[in-house]
Amino acid sequence: MKLINVGFNNMICADKVVALVSFDSAPSKRLVQDSKDNGRAIDCTGGKKTRSVIVTDSGHVILSSLETEKIAKRVSDEETEDEDE
Repeated sequence: MKLINVGFNNMICADKVVALVSFDSAPSKRLVQDSKDNGRAIDCTGGKKTRSVIVTDSGHVILSSLETEKIAKRVSDEETEDEDE
């Protein structure tokens, strides 16, 4: 199980990530609002502005203050480490 830091020392399991999207679009904002209403939103922003939204295979939505590209790089770095072993 590989853990990815999504900001403020909050970790998520890289194997559970289904989608990583920017928070800028209206559909992602609706997804976040629906998840908050259903109790499936996990806020890992530490009070900062939400910049990316991570969707997991369990239906949870994780909010992060890190840029989408930065999280994607961390996920891809984890995958290359697996290939090197």
